[in-house]
Amino acid sequence: MKHTRIATLLETDHLLQDYTVKGWVRAFRSNRFIALNDGSTLANIQCVLDFENTDEEIISKINIGAAVKISGVLKESEGKGQRVEIEVNEIEILGEADPEDVKKTILSPKRHSLEKLREQAHLRVRTNTFGAIMRLRSKLAFAVHQYFNTQGFYYVNTPIITASDAEGAGEMFKVTNLDLNNPPKTKDGKIDYSQDFFGKETNLTVSGQLEGETYALGLGNIYTFGPTFRAENSNTSRHLAEFWMIEPEMAFCDLDGNMDLAEDFIKYVLNYILENCDEDLAFLEERLLQEEKSKPEKDRSPMKLREKLKFVTENNFKRVSYTEAIDILKNSKPNKKKKFNYPIEDWGADLQSEHERYLVEKHFKCPVILFDYPADIKAFYMRLNDDGKTVRAMDVLFPGIGEIVGGAQREERLDVLKEKMKAIGIEEEELWWYLDTRRFGSCVHSGFGLGFERLVLFATGMSNIRDVIPYPRTPQNAAF
Repeated sequence: MKHTRIATLLETDHLLQDYTVKGWVRAFRSNRFIALNDGSTLANIQCVLDFENTDEEIISKINIGAAVKISGVLKESEGKGQRVEIEVNEIEILGEADPEDVKKTILSPKRHSLEKLREQAHLRVRTNTFGAIMRLRSKLAFAVHQYFNTQGFYYVNTPIITASDAEGAGEMFKVTNLDLNNPPKTKDGKIDYSQDFFGKETNLTVSGQLEGETYALGLGNIYTFGPTFRAENSNTSRHLAEFWMIEPEMAFCDLDGNMDLAEDFIKYVLNYILENCDEDLAFLEERLLQEEKSKPEKDRSPMKLREKLKFVTENNFKRVSYTEAIDILKNSKPNKKKKFNYPIEDWGADLQSEHERYLVEKHFKCPVILFDYPADIKAFYMRLNDDGKTVRAMDVLFPGIGEIVGGAQREERLDVLKEKMKAIGIEEEELWWYLDTRRFGSCVHSGFGLGFERLVLFATGMSNIRDVIPYPRTPQNAAF
């Protein structure tokens, strides 16, 4: 018999019918009541066993963590805490779980630290917290694709292995099939990458942007949504070495249009989870409230989780130039009283998370989009303004997190782009194909990048980015 997902059963009004469920035992008490969960919902379904007429050998195997198949009648529950329950007619053990082994894992019914859960990342999705996070992550990913599809964007898969460094930072993972113990060398003693698989030096991508631009200049509006990699030795709660990026690129679109899209997109996906993930959001909100009780009052969030999401969806994003933001920060109380870890002294400073959060949470009290940044602190592909010192860049700033989106109007002028590449030492031969897009029908175009895990972090209220991706990759950690 086909089995029914528990989420469906808990919502149905078709009682006194036979159903089959499959899932994992969360609890078994009094040799009678089984709490069963199959991952489709936060809630368990109670299955009531007639233990007097059930084989003792089967009862002995109904342990926490075991996989079981249960068939029975769905009835209105006689007990408190659940609307319906299953009166068990038949039970089959699909996969056993030894209680002594379970005690050594995070499946044991006691509170475990997030660090302990990371050590057993292969099991943590069976906990309430990570079940909620991963269901929400899945819904967010669906909303991303749904949004761009309804807006007429085309989904493009850009290369994971590439010879270009879109960010120009050099923090890339090398890809090679050379014998690392005895690599071929050139006459001057350097590794001879001409003998490598691709005949040249290649890396894992840090961004699909450059390739995405080429497709926007043919299809109009495109987006990428895929894995990206940074070999940045940042062992923080906000950085991963492997993460997913959402990167739309639009032809015939200037910075204003880019900012419009970023705001509309973010509001859409957050509204989607507010409308479709209330159970998981409520659980994560309560979890966050309990976690914050252990923090000093000054470090607690002034908003509950769903309030924070609505703070973004229900407020217009304030658009502020970098120059105006620097003036605000320079004259702010925290700066004057030397409360910032990174004091703002002069125009040209690279803003830190504490500055971004001050602008959002204290000064404007709404999400903020900063634009027209100093050219010296931004990437080569951003369009140079007429002042010669700023570029058409923009960052979207959120409460509690700071920057969540970075984007720009791209430099469409061939001569200016070549000069900018030359200034930072990028050879024209290296990006000849990118320059071609400026030779054959160049036009104003724009795009942005959003780290998907940063979005999931914000949406779930988690404090460490390692807890919003199934298997985090960080410095000195590639377990599982």
